[in-house]
Amino acid sequence: MLRPGSPSPPDFLRLVGHPLRWRLLVELARSDRRVRELTALVGVPQNLVSYHLGRLRADGAVSMRRSSADGRDSYYTVDLAHCTTQLAANGHALHPALALAPPGEPDRAAYAGRRVLFLCTGNSARSQMAEALLSASSGGAVHTASAGSAPKPLHPHAVRAMRERGIDLAGRRSKHLSEFADERWDFVVSLCDRVREVCPEFPDHPRVVHWSIADPARGEGGYPAFQRTATELATRIPFLLELIEHTQATEEAN
Repeated sequence: MLRPGSPSPPDFLRLVGHPLRWRLLVELARSDRRVRELTALVGVPQNLVSYHLGRLRADGAVSMRRSSADGRDSYYTVDLAHCTTQLAANGHALHPALALAPPGEPDRAAYAGRRVLFLCTGNSARSQMAEALLSASSGGAVHTASAGSAPKPLHPHAVRAMRERGIDLAGRRSKHLSEFADERWDFVVSLCDRVREVCPEFPDHPRVVHWSIADPARGEGGYPAFQRTATELATRIPFLLELIEHTQATEEAN
């Protein structure tokens, strides 16, 4: 029993220290998931999974978005940036030396030659933006491509949003995913709930990741929706690079 006045663990550590909540975060760090998928992965009843997801959502560690493939369904996403901030703050609470240091310059040699394919329905915005951001972030070290299940012309708002970030998409063409179906990829990242349902099998079993990102061209969001999409992708891409580097290091160690 703690003595009166003894410091308690920070709220975030108590939240994520629960074994089931930690397991849910681990699974969501790998890919956005639906409740039924999480239930199958962790092997506990759905009502229990939903309860603990609710606790994580209340803290801001996890968010939920309605599926664009089936409005009756929802995808859950871990906010890795939020978790980074909380872990840094809580490490410092234990000892100043445990504060997380800012990430250093990326080691391009660690992921040189890795191949990543981004998929969405139209290949007109999200996947094109993600392809360009990853290529720029890796200094071209990662071979990137993008495609769609029903390609449409590149959206001018996507070009404008990326130009604000110093990246020029003008003149890029949209491609059908069949163009890449016979190629080997290390990672295949679906950005659209619909394309996830029709994603083909790729050679050599690449790591498949899903990011449930709303189509900025749908609804009445206008140009700001494309800016928000660019921001979300720019937040996720560095974590993907870290995952690629970690995967490469693990494979070399084995």
